[in-house]
Amino acid sequence: MTTIEKQLLASPRNHRYVLTVTAIVLILFAWSLSAVSFKDVNQNGLAIALNILRGIVHPDLDLLFSVSKQSVLYLLVQTTAIAFLGTLVGAVLSVPLAFLAASNIMPKPIAWLTRMLLILIRTIPALVYGLMFIRVSGPGPFAGVLTIGLTSIGMLSKLYVDAIEELDKKVLESMTSIGCTTFEKIRYGIIPQLFSLFLSVTIYRFDMNMREASILGLVGAGGIGAPLIFAMNSYKWNQVGSILIGLVILILLIEWFSNKLRSKLVQG
Repeated sequence: MTTIEKQLLASPRNHRYVLTVTAIVLILFAWSLSAVSFKDVNQNGLAIALNILRGIVHPDLDLLFSVSKQSVLYLLVQTTAIAFLGTLVGAVLSVPLAFLAASNIMPKPIAWLTRMLLILIRTIPALVYGLMFIRVSGPGPFAGVLTIGLTSIGMLSKLYVDAIEELDKKVLESMTSIGCTTFEKIRYGIIPQLFSLFLSVTIYRFDMNMREASILGLVGAGGIGAPLIFAMNSYKWNQVGSILIGLVILILLIEWFSNKLRSKLVQG
């Protein structure tokens, strides 16, 4: 028997802990199953599922490959534009908020109040923001950009704050010793170190926003979501198939490109 095997055998056994955690997980799983009901699943539901699959297999090629304003290509470009502009707005606004929320840079009361604001922003779902902005600016892509921008602030600011607070304090101390102001410490000592990480997080958020921009169309905030729900309500499954195929291809391409770019930024 090797030394490692002896050490493993001699290590304390946490059987009680494992059994307790297992029991809690099983209880929660059984309780969650109580909310699942199959009584509404009938032959009509199965027929609709088969029709959706047929629509994906036999999509409307005219809708998929045309270049009109009602085509899948145009709607995908609009969805991408909404996600990109919203991510850009959120990223720009998140930077000052992140520095205000960083307790190693700002006084603790200011950092605490800013953190509370960011928590409040993250609490409200994107669809709720979308419905509110539609009331303010009217339905369309602009409401989608505002919604994506505001929801991006909650996540990006939190990740930016974590990165700022993990910085080496010696850099800030050395800049303080030579009389640098808070703005100078942020501009010349912190941002150059955090730029690649901030950009990597922003690219990841853009990948997420592509999916959110697709969903926001369901409430009238522009993008491909509205035509998708209209086609489903009209039982035009071949159009549904065209929209889903275009959406899946676009998201896969963006995810592949964003992963390549993020890995390049992280590795340097």
